[in-house]
Formats: sequence, C-alpha cells, structure tokens
Amino acid sequence: MTLEPRAFFVCALAAIAAAQATTNATQPDVHTVGGVTIQGSIRSRLEMWDWFEPDRGTNNYAFLGSILRLSLSKSVEQWDWQVEFALPFLLDLPDQAVAPGVQGQLGLGATYFVANQQSQNSAMLFPKQAFFRWKNLGGVEGQSVRIGRFEFGDGSERAPQNATLAALKRDRINQRLIGTFGFSHVGRSFDGVQYSFNKTAYNFTLVGAVPTRGAFQTDGWGETHIGFTYAAFTRGWGRGGHVAETRLLGIYYQDWRHIVKTDSRLLAIRSADLANVRIGTMGGHHISAVATRAGTLDLLLWGVAQTGRWGSLDHRAHAIAVEAGFQPALRGAWAKRWQPWIRMGVFNGSGDGNANDKLHETFFQILPTPRVFARFPCFNLMNNRDLHAALISRPHNRVTISNEFHSLRLFNRQDLWYLGGGAFQPWTFGYTGRAAGGAQSLANLFDIQADVRFPHSASLTGYFGYAQGLAAMRTVYPRGQSGRFGYLEMTYRF
Repeated sequence: MTLEPRAFFVCALAAIAAAQATTNATQPDVHTVGGVTIQGSIRSRLEMWDWFEPDRGTNNYAFLGSILRLSLSKSVEQWDWQVEFALPFLLDLPDQAVAPGVQGQLGLGATYFVANQQSQNSAMLFPKQAFFRWKNLGGVEGQSVRIGRFEFGDGSERAPQNATLAALKRDRINQRLIGTFGFSHVGRSFDGVQYSFNKTAYNFTLVGAVPTRGAFQTDGWGETHIGFTYAAFTRGWGRGGHVAETRLLGIYYQDWRHIVKTDSRLLAIRSADLANVRIGTMGGHHISAVATRAGTLDLLLWGVAQTGRWGSLDHRAHAIAVEAGFQPALRGAWAKRWQPWIRMGVFNGSGDGNANDKLHETFFQILPTPRVFARFPCFNLMNNRDLHAALISRPHNRVTISNEFHSLRLFNRQDLWYLGGGAFQPWTFGYTGRAAGGAQSLANLFDIQADVRFPHSASLTGYFGYAQGLAAMRTVYPRGQSGRFGYLEMTYRF
C-alpha cells in the first residue's frame, strides 16, 4: 500500500505529538469493554544515516518510521486470548541509497525501500497477533498451550526475580537466535503452537512455528515458507546473595524456499544450489550474580553448536559468548545515584575458511533480533569476533545511559562480512554478505544510548554510533570507510 507524502506527515506528526503530550498527562486507565481489555501503543523514530561512503549512491539521509499497535484481549483462570493489529508507516525512504556491486544497500533506509517495491512511502494494516491459550491445562498449574499468531523470543520463557539476572537476559541473552525483530518498524510474528510448563524455579517450552513476513516489508500478512521447532529447559538456582540460571536449548530450522543462499561461494555455484537449508542448533546459557560487600559480580556464558545441511553442503558451525560485569557498591549520595555497571566480553561466531570444499562453517544466526547485539546494525553475529565493553549508568530512576565499545573482526578472513536478521519475505534470503578481499579487521564501534521513561506511559530514546572502518571496510568502501548512525525515538502506550 502506497500513501501520499502529505498523509505520512500527518501520521508522523500525530505520533510525535502524542508522545510529547504524555509528559503532562495522567496515568491512563486500563480500558475494558464487556470484559475485553483494549490497549495500544505508537512508536515513532527519526533515523539519521551516514553509511560508509560508496562510489555511487546516497549514503547520507534521514527518514521517519512509525508503528501503531492496537490489541483486544481477555483473560480468565482457564484461558485467555488476544487479537492485535499493527499499522507500520514509513516516510521519505531514500531512493538513491543502493550502490552497484558489493557496496550494495547503504543502511537500513535502503533495505526498507527495496523491500517495499521501491516505494519511498509505504504502510499496511495487518494482524500482528491472534492467538488462543489454554491455561492450567489438565488441571496442572503452570501448564499452557497457545495456538495462533504470536510473538516469541528465545530465552524469554522465564523471567528471573533478581534484577541483575533479569537485565542480563533482556539485553544479552534473549532473541540471539529467534526474535521478533522488534527494532524494525514492522517486526516479526510467528504462526504456530507453543507449549509451556512454568514453575517458580524452572520452565519447559516447546514451540513449532513459521515466521510471518515483516521486519522491513510493511505487508505482514503472509508467510515466509520456512519453519522451526524450538525446545528449551530453563532452571533457576541459588538464594540470598548468589543466584543463577541455566538453560538448555535445541532448535531445528528448515528453509524450503528455492532461492540463492548467501555464502562465500561463487554466484554461479550458489545459483545452481537451490536445495533446502536444514540446521540443528544445540546449546544453552548460564548466568549468575554474586552480591559482595564491594558490589555485585555477574558472569554470562552462552554457546551453541550447529550441524545439518546448507543446500548441497554439510553444515558445521559454532558460536560462543563469555561476558562478566561488576556493579560497585559506591558510597555517597551522588555515587549511589549513578549506579554504574561495568561489563566486558568476547563473542566468536565461526566463519567458513574454504569456499571450495563440501563443508559450510559459517555460524547461522537463524531468526534473531540483531539490533540487541549490534546497536549500529552494520554487522551481525555471523563470521564475527567481537571484543566489547560497556558502561551503564542510571543518573535517575527514570534515566539509563549506556556506552559501548566494540572491536569487530571477521572470524575467518576468507569468509564474508555478513549483515541482516533472517528471512522476512519468501523471495529474499534475509542475510547479505560482502567480500572483504582477505582482510580481517572490520571496525571499531563507539556508541551511546540514553533512555528516558516519563511518568505517564511515554518514553524517549536517543542513540548515536560511530564506526571507524578498518581494513575489511576499506576494501569494500575505499572512498570512506567510517559510518555514523543516530536516531530519536518516542513511544506512547495507551
């Protein structure tokens, strides 16, 4: 669906005005009609891109993306249901931001433009969620089955009561492999069934589903012609000053679309290999937090191994993350108010060192929400070695400021520099790759994000990232290998 620019300006201004107006509003009541709860939200984000400089094309641009969501739901002791509609609308997408050859799409503005039939303005109303859930199934408390269209993220099945563990799961665990792509202006849902057995100390979840279209394409009605099965057991541990959580997971993913895959083989070879992708992923995570007199220490371990088939090739890959953090117990009112949290870590996602053998060794990230782990979305976790550090501070109970540094290298110099977050339409593979000419150092990324939560259902987020391109980036973009990305986002919930 294509709209006139004037209509987009009206929608965008309405979204911004709604978010700003809530700073002086009263807390909205929950709206119920005949036992049905009505809720909604509107999010509007102005994105400003200065992508790495191409030989041709526009790498410096801004556009506005928004999404309006409205849901109806009802819940009783034995069952609940929800129907939610979404209306994403995109304004003033860049029409000259695709460079020829390996330089490709110059930021996500170009991705939205290409995914929506090269329209600068696009919108579509579609069902975001529509499910029915049976609760306490068979008289067993905590046992439930949900069927229909719903949102799901791996790792989110259990919410720890400890604040440190909860933050680690939200920001460093959830949606690494399967997620809603919620940062995009459309997002992703799943059509399928979910079984859950949830107790205070543990959770077992089983999901079988196919992802919907969306993410960058405003038409979120149809399917993508891929599917997965996910199973996980999550257990909480400890008490008092030492708490922990462990999860074991397994995922079977199949892509039966007959399209060209993204890997380091020559295009002619890839074009002749349209066989299915069938990948099994096994692994899990462990997080722990220890409270001491000096402060709170935390540890995160996450890892998976993969096996299966990548078209005509055997697939063997792996990924691992190790992270640690410290929240010092500072004295003094000023120091306590900032509540600093210092974190460091390393991530390795395997790459393929030989494009001419019968083995594909690039870690496949499946269907993640990539922006959680790549705030400047110029990379993902495939063929990636990421040494990173973060400083998180809370100068006010409604304000969070996070600074991050990432030293990015390709895990294997013979493989590609990968971007993307998985399939979002039947005719697009979902990942892109750029050959870096044997170079390995990708970029140094410096960024800062500030989140402000207003008292009355509104929030404001500002972000700025600077990527200093290194050898691999210079190979692809010799005219200018440094990039910048910033945005201002406002959200209002009603």
